[in-house]
Amino acid sequence: MVSESGGVDWQRRKKKVLVQERGEVAQQAICVKDQRRNFGQISRFLDCLTSITTRQNENLEEIRDPLPVRDQSQRAFLNTFPRIGSCDMELWYWLAFAATAATLAAAGWVGWSAAEWLWFQPRRLERKLMAQGIRGSRYRLLYGDLKEIGNLVGEARRKPLPLSHSIVDRVVPHLTRAVDLYGGKNNAPFFWFGPCPRVIIMDPELVKDILSNKFGHFEKPRSTPIGRLLALGLVAYEGEKWVKHRRIINPAFHIEKLKMMMPLFSACCDELISRWEELVDSSGVFDIDIWSEFQNFSADVISRTAFGSSYKEGRRIFELQKEQTELVAQAVRNLYIPGFRFIPTQKNRRRNEIYREVAALLKSMIGQREHAIKNGEAKTDDLLGLLMESNRRHAQEGDHMQDASLTTEDVIEECKLFYFAGQETTSVLLTWTMIVLSMHPNWQDQARNEVLQVFGQSKPTFEGLSRLKIMTMIFYEVLRLYPPAVILLRHTYKEMKLGEFTFPPGVQLLLPIILLHHSREFWGEDAEEFNPKRFSEGVSKATKNQLIFFPFGWGPRICIGQSFALTEAKIALALILQRFSVELSPSYAHAPYTILTLQPQYGAQVILHKLHPLQLA
Repeated sequence: MVSESGGVDWQRRKKKVLVQERGEVAQQAICVKDQRRNFGQISRFLDCLTSITTRQNENLEEIRDPLPVRDQSQRAFLNTFPRIGSCDMELWYWLAFAATAATLAAAGWVGWSAAEWLWFQPRRLERKLMAQGIRGSRYRLLYGDLKEIGNLVGEARRKPLPLSHSIVDRVVPHLTRAVDLYGGKNNAPFFWFGPCPRVIIMDPELVKDILSNKFGHFEKPRSTPIGRLLALGLVAYEGEKWVKHRRIINPAFHIEKLKMMMPLFSACCDELISRWEELVDSSGVFDIDIWSEFQNFSADVISRTAFGSSYKEGRRIFELQKEQTELVAQAVRNLYIPGFRFIPTQKNRRRNEIYREVAALLKSMIGQREHAIKNGEAKTDDLLGLLMESNRRHAQEGDHMQDASLTTEDVIEECKLFYFAGQETTSVLLTWTMIVLSMHPNWQDQARNEVLQVFGQSKPTFEGLSRLKIMTMIFYEVLRLYPPAVILLRHTYKEMKLGEFTFPPGVQLLLPIILLHHSREFWGEDAEEFNPKRFSEGVSKATKNQLIFFPFGWGPRICIGQSFALTEAKIALALILQRFSVELSPSYAHAPYTILTLQPQYGAQVILHKLHPLQLA
């Protein structure tokens, strides 16, 4: 028999168990209720999506608008919109919020990037340069010194110079001003080309360190998309890509290959001389603009030696490249704004049209050559043939290497570079040489006498060119006073120690070829006088082993075509001096200026005098 107290305890425990069970059941009911509610929300959300999706293609009945409508046309317009329910509105609110947030984030990123590029980074660079005693102008938002540079250059070009070789102030007035204002003891003033500081390096030892580029940190500024429209090729590449292109192209400019091109050089010169002899009237005198003549001549040389065709066949490419040069030159003088090239302005459209047409013409030319090579019909003694042969050989030898050869697009860019650099370098060198010899007839006579002693009235030979010592001295002095390129640029992509300076990334180092070539400090008081005798014992003796003469660059990136250009120029000048004397025309205006290269602004008018055998005796 169970005790009374034991029965009470058992009832209490039973009651407690029942309460716990009821609590668990209630909790489960709550969970089920929450799950149903969540499921209902998800279901309504899916219904909203389904409703919006299906409603896109349905013809809905006309809806009633609680707002007054003025006429039936307005009612018809409003009726084109589907009915929007509450669930639709919720979804659209979230989509609108997400789109707005994304837009604001993108705008914020663009704004911050622009502020960093146009203000914060230039100010940091300015502080770092000035902290080292490097003096320069204060940074001004966006344009820097571009407006002042434009005014200085525009003013300098308004009138020609007297007949002298003091051309620096006309050609680079902004550089001479920066050196005068901020040069001082450290010889490294700077100015602002837009938001980028350009430090002018006047110390020959620092110039040598930069151009030797032992560690690969002083690179050329990367081409802007507009600059790439003119030509890329070897001069624009860096690192492994430059090494590959240089290795493949280099054999085409070997001395033995130049010897093979002598008949082509001579044929082009013969046509030039024949043309001039026809122009000279019975009195033996003719006034001619040799600038345009030498442009056509050098274009003919490049067409034949590079592509095995005549100038007439390649005329369209040269005309297009000349127009492109002017358009690109206009663009690079202004501030580069990312994305501006996509705005369909007249000049932007024209640049792109020229780019496409030149690429198509060259691609067709390369395709024809490849077809001829496969059929065993093509010559390989021109630059294109030599390039393609070298490229084929490297492709075979480098089967195990990725990208061992050049693509068709690579070859097109190198061909464009042949056209541009090959024509410009020789045409400006010959033009300024003829102008200078017209200004200094005594040196013209000395050069002619040397040509007659070496060749007589015969055609120049490759071996004989090396004996033209006076002519070589004259060319060097012309290149000193009138270098084809007046500056070189390098860019720091990481912090670099250079002499006593430490340059942060983002600084451009400007190597002022023309300032160093004309410097009285290095060349003496006659620095701006024409005196070829200074090179009588060679370049090293004339420069005292300092890097103050580098018309074709220096170091591993020295111009690959300098021997080509000098050989072409020597043959042409020798043949001209055998048959003509020249003097300046009264219409000539001495006005050197730069459009990528140093050119005569108003042409180069001279008077040709036909020489007769008795005059040459």
